[in-house]
Amino acid sequence: MAITVGRVRWGAAAGVFALLLAGCTGQGDGDAAAAEPASGPREIDWAPCYTEEELEEAPEWDGDPEWLETLECGTLTVPVDHSDPDGDTLDLALARQPASGASDQRVGSLVVNPGGPGESGVSMLDHPLFADPVLEAFDLVGFDPRGVGGSESFACGDWYAMYDARQAVADPENVTDDDLSALEESARAYAEACAESVGEEFLANMGTVNVVRDLDLIRDALGDDRLTYAGFSYGTYIGALYADMYPENTRALVLDGAVETERPNVEVAADQAEAFQAAWEWFVDDCSYAPSCPFDGVDTADQRMEGILDRLDADPPTIRDTRVDGEILLSMVSMQLYDEVSWYDLAQTLAALDEDVDGARPALEELYDVTFGQQEAETEEGDEPEEPGVHEDTEAAMTAVNCADRDDPTDADVYRDAAQRAAADSPYFGADLVWEQLPCAYWVDTEEAPAGFTAPDAPPILVIGTLGDPATPYGWAEELADQLDTATLLTYEGAGHTAYGYGLECVDSPVDAYLLDGLVPETGLSCPAW
Repeated sequence: MAITVGRVRWGAAAGVFALLLAGCTGQGDGDAAAAEPASGPREIDWAPCYTEEELEEAPEWDGDPEWLETLECGTLTVPVDHSDPDGDTLDLALARQPASGASDQRVGSLVVNPGGPGESGVSMLDHPLFADPVLEAFDLVGFDPRGVGGSESFACGDWYAMYDARQAVADPENVTDDDLSALEESARAYAEACAESVGEEFLANMGTVNVVRDLDLIRDALGDDRLTYAGFSYGTYIGALYADMYPENTRALVLDGAVETERPNVEVAADQAEAFQAAWEWFVDDCSYAPSCPFDGVDTADQRMEGILDRLDADPPTIRDTRVDGEILLSMVSMQLYDEVSWYDLAQTLAALDEDVDGARPALEELYDVTFGQQEAETEEGDEPEEPGVHEDTEAAMTAVNCADRDDPTDADVYRDAAQRAAADSPYFGADLVWEQLPCAYWVDTEEAPAGFTAPDAPPILVIGTLGDPATPYGWAEELADQLDTATLLTYEGAGHTAYGYGLECVDSPVDAYLLDGLVPETGLSCPAW
């Protein structure tokens, strides 16, 4: 799938299986509808995001210099606790790409969110987005949700201590009591460290219900009577909940790569394991028809893949100061499943590795640069190296939002049962997805968000689902479209995570018409794959 408008796959994994979870039921006391919005006018002072020197030094992956030159940045102050508007505050970071059309063409602002939870909407705007008619009519606005990026991001502790505990499990399908004890200890330590370092009050207000309240303040500060919004992956939950909480302030919502909104994280993770396995098998089947592919079918693919992983583990090459072993390769494969346009190159790389690890080095280096290179390029040259055994906590915001949004079990045996089933269903992707949710068993109490909402008073909403989506299964899009009273579902029959904005005419044209003129696509519209 050619990314013709320059947008990357939003919500893609930033680390080993850093995948997408979000929801709406929560722990603790409170009523989402009861909190009053903070009073008083709010304004955003916009200024250029980049100096001339920064534009000259911007790396190639950072986007078109002419695009970056016109970006404007600002902040908006919001309450930490919306029920206490005179209490502590935080500054939300925002970026804006002003509309390029004449004033009589301007519709308003189009606020975007790339998902996560934990992905930066400000960074999203570093790359050109969408087609000219949309850019002419809308100011594109991205924001970093509370606790993310420039909106007071935070760290909880050593996330990799939990990763190490998972790696120590000899048989993911048979987790012993000793294994479980180590996993519990690492997850509890992470949750406690987060509460101690960040504060229980801040964590208690990290949930999506408060992101939605922030979003309405952003809408008001932008001067828009009603919100026009495009949310991808976890961003669909923000938009759906906004439609329920602020229907009178809603104009148009595009919800692409819809998330599940009802069940505990442990169950959602099991759904994702099945979706990743389905995407892997889709890739294998597609690859088996290519000129170069190590697989001749789904039934024998795992055995062949095990040989590739074993050879890498026996003598892992060092690429960009990283020992690329089987675990790193699986992480790269999982990220490539997000974008079907990358599958041809992935097949070529795996075919080369199947023949000869040393001979495959150029292809492996290219795959590494595609998946991890941008992250490494973002690290400034002057940064101090990490201390041995200490890793950056990149998953704090994701964990905090997930744990705040859902009512999770506190019995570790529930996670063990789910992880063992996921490992059996999806050997390469399953167990870790479940175990990453274990800190929620020990999380602080948070405000309860609404459950079973239907947004009955909202204007028409557009939900987009992709049949072969590895991170947000297509069934979730069907569920969300059924859940929201005024929603229409648009289906993309290909693979990858999210569909709008990649130059797919059948998807982009009806979505653009909806955003610009409020025209809802025909019911049952289904767009063929490339």
